[in-house]
Amino acid sequence: MARTVWDSTVGKKTVMAVSGLIMLLYLVAHMIGNLKIYFGAGEFNHYAHWLRTVGEPFMHYEWTLWLIRVVLVVAVVAHAVCAYQLSRRDLKARPTKYVHTRPRASYATRTMRWGGVILGLFIVWHVLDLTTGTVHSGGFQEGHPYQNVVDTFSTWYGDVIYIVAMLALGLHIRHGFWSAAQTLGAGSRTRDRALKTVANVLATLLTAGFIAVPVGVMTGVVS
Repeated sequence: MARTVWDSTVGKKTVMAVSGLIMLLYLVAHMIGNLKIYFGAGEFNHYAHWLRTVGEPFMHYEWTLWLIRVVLVVAVVAHAVCAYQLSRRDLKARPTKYVHTRPRASYATRTMRWGGVILGLFIVWHVLDLTTGTVHSGGFQEGHPYQNVVDTFSTWYGDVIYIVAMLALGLHIRHGFWSAAQTLGAGSRTRDRALKTVANVLATLLTAGFIAVPVGVMTGVVS
């Protein structure tokens, strides 16, 4: 049964919807945590340390954090694989382009695929920059996330990469949230406008919340 569901188009869309909502919940929590940087180095570094001690003493040091990471990796991979496979099915079903582009298709809808690619590349860069420190500028300091974030956004390319990715994220959420609601059966004619409003509000708040961090560093509010 699991294989049958996975092979079906509906099954893949459901996996995309559920994995997308998991990532959305994480993004909301992540954005709120990021904004703690405005309360100073001590507050932000304490928050980063707290993430590694969540669940103690029942959970060992960093176990909860690694559990979250594993769930996120599974969600991202499942989301990306299903998106790719559904895209290939669409191309096979319609190997030639439509003569007329649907005028009602929003910009977010038309750029979902490219947005996904941009976000995928950004995730790799973000991990290598602020988690492993592999591509970090200014000298990565283990256990000093506040200074690492300031270092990253003190470079023009760090700001550009992050802001472009967050704009792509906003467009992705704007269409993806509404699409997930339709896939999971939450959508209807009476709720359609409300769902689109929620999608727009979520996309706007998350985009603005994430971009507020590099803007804070660029303006000297965070230093």
